[in-house]
Amino acid sequence: MSEKSFIAKISEIILKYTKPKYMDSKEAVDEFLAEKSKTQDKPVKSIFKSMNFNGMQVFTFGNKEKSKNVILYMHGGAYVNEIGWQHYLYCLKLSRKLNSYVLAPVYGLAPKHKAMESFDGIRELYEDTLKLEKNITLMGDSAGGGLVLSFAQYLKNNNLHQPKNIVVFSPGVDISMSNPPYDSANDPILGEIGLKEMGKSWAGELDITDYRVSPLFGDKFGLAKTLIFAGEDEIFYKDIKRYAKNDDNVKLITWKGLYHIYPLFPIPEAKKAFREIESEILDL
Repeated sequence: MSEKSFIAKISEIILKYTKPKYMDSKEAVDEFLAEKSKTQDKPVKSIFKSMNFNGMQVFTFGNKEKSKNVILYMHGGAYVNEIGWQHYLYCLKLSRKLNSYVLAPVYGLAPKHKAMESFDGIRELYEDTLKLEKNITLMGDSAGGGLVLSFAQYLKNNNLHQPKNIVVFSPGVDISMSNPPYDSANDPILGEIGLKEMGKSWAGELDITDYRVSPLFGDKFGLAKTLIFAGEDEIFYKDIKRYAKNDDNVKLITWKGLYHIYPLFPIPEAKKAFREIESEILDL
């Protein structure tokens, strides 16, 4: 698509000034993970409603009975950071604009929790959601987008029901980051050094090229219809292109000059992305 808007340019400048130091420094990310490992698990406080599902906190948006669709949303945060205001507001928007019941699980995060532990909780939630007998969309951003793609492959490999749709923003598809060089300096949000360390922590005993943490290396064929958004200036861009290559079931929408998870930001380009999502989920 075309060049980015003026508002997107301003947003990028702000993001560059707030980029976490642990993204570009081995010392900083090691210290960050060490501090994270000392924190106690406790429910996330929010003005939005949540429920307890088998010990996992799940935020809910919309009307469970009256909605026509269900969206299971996996939040991003490099597998170490908790659900935040961007996710709450976007889930609220999804519920209102798409007449959907949206569930956003607070899955276990690294370094205290590992990928397969979170898979178990998400699988239980997904199987329970199937009982609603409504169209289900798996959706997520960044690390959550990668988790969605891995989970969809997991469903296929275990002969479990696929969702109707998959929609992801800037998914992390290769935590091994096996295709250097990666331009960390020009990404206003992410950095190769931090991503590698946090990815290894999330993988736990799994190999970092296992499809359950790096869906790029799995078998994506036969999954639900997939819609992917990516900014052409983000660090994940070339890995996402590799994931989408040679698969007619994957639709990749990119925007020149844009950054990581751009559909979540209050910019004009995000409005166009939402119209694509609306068309995909509502079959317009």
